[in-house]
Amino acid sequence: MKIKLIQPAMLPRPMDTKLKTRMSPSLALLTIANLTPKEHEVIIENENVENIDFDEPVDLVAITVTVDVMNRAVEISKEFQKRGVTVIAGGIHITADPEGALNSFDAICVGMAERVWTKILKDKENNSLKKIYYDMENIAGKEIVSPNYYIIDNKKYLYTNIISTSRGCPFKCDFCYNSCKNMLKTYINRPIDDIIKDIKALKTRHIMFIDDNFIGNPQWTKKLLKEIEPLKLKWNAAVTSNIVDMPELLDEMKEAGCQSLFIGFESINSKSIDSVHKVQNSVNRYEKLIDEIHKREIMINASFVFGLDEDDVSVFKSTLEWIVKNKIETVTSHILTPYPGTKLYSSLVEENRIVDFNLSNYNTAHVVYKPKNMTAEELYNGYLWIYKEVYTFKNIMKRLPKSKKQWIPFLAFNLFYRKFGRLTELLCNIVSFKNIGRFFRWLAYFIK
Repeated sequence: MKIKLIQPAMLPRPMDTKLKTRMSPSLALLTIANLTPKEHEVIIENENVENIDFDEPVDLVAITVTVDVMNRAVEISKEFQKRGVTVIAGGIHITADPEGALNSFDAICVGMAERVWTKILKDKENNSLKKIYYDMENIAGKEIVSPNYYIIDNKKYLYTNIISTSRGCPFKCDFCYNSCKNMLKTYINRPIDDIIKDIKALKTRHIMFIDDNFIGNPQWTKKLLKEIEPLKLKWNAAVTSNIVDMPELLDEMKEAGCQSLFIGFESINSKSIDSVHKVQNSVNRYEKLIDEIHKREIMINASFVFGLDEDDVSVFKSTLEWIVKNKIETVTSHILTPYPGTKLYSSLVEENRIVDFNLSNYNTAHVVYKPKNMTAEELYNGYLWIYKEVYTFKNIMKRLPKSKKQWIPFLAFNLFYRKFGRLTELLCNIVSFKNIGRFFRWLAYFIK
């Protein structure tokens, strides 16, 4: 069969440029490509970087779906179905809300694809396709398949050196997909030998680990760090704030080449943290955590969520002051968004507080529910304000790292990606991505 794997175009947030859409390919689709038996032909089309060829003769289309591209995925599905092509959908949104996707595709894959993808292909060939495919009972890390990094054109992306070391997360925060009933209910790590093979296959010293939680099993993480230290890598990852209790692990991260860590601080208000059951966060230890990370010359990308029920309009100013005071290198902000399938979504539905059911607006840049202690307009304007203020010249310089070796990547991100992102986007349209890729790898250390 001829199989087309599709990533629908994302809808940019107010602060996004085309740099965001071109940052990296879909690891999910690269994995599906490697799961596909060699007798089939596989094509990948990422609508963020190229047009979809609807008229190309194919036997099967598979679409990876996040909540904000669900509407576009349905449009794509209809176009192929009109041409008599079978369409399968999978991905995090399909897993979180399978009931909402059933009528839009010929079949859906719920959860990990490792066990079911070849079954889907065989059933398609035998005209016996089922409506739902799910098989993750007692799934193990050794079953996770490496991506096929060679199937895409690297020149279309700024950064392709992405590796996943695990699946799942040991924590189940109410607003996170990990609170959904169909999500992996455990945390599994891949065999370290497989990860080393992936690193060597990429033929680079720059690696972005894109796990939900790189330290979900700290003892395993320590074993991995010992293996990668001799490789002299420069890498970044996402971790939870309870790493404050693991100073030895931070030491080993530094020695193994860690450049920056993405951390979901979410709020500096402990009541807000408690309201969404983010049990791994201890607000009164945030500054100690930051100090421990900075002492090891590792930079921080801090994630914040605004609009939690304990937030009022004062949250934006107090958070900005805290960010500047603690010299947080870069910030990723979000408006609280109730993803369908999560505990948060169920709670807000019960309270009749969701006011917008257009999934295209569920990209953390729209207010789709009734906030408790501020108006929707105040929440949206505060969200835009804090992005603007974090990246003023004054606040960029106030957050300049103490370590001079971090100044270039820090300034590159803050100026060329955030403050002058539109100008950088224009430069990218003039100069090929391949020729400026090395420069933007500095930026990729911070973006998630």
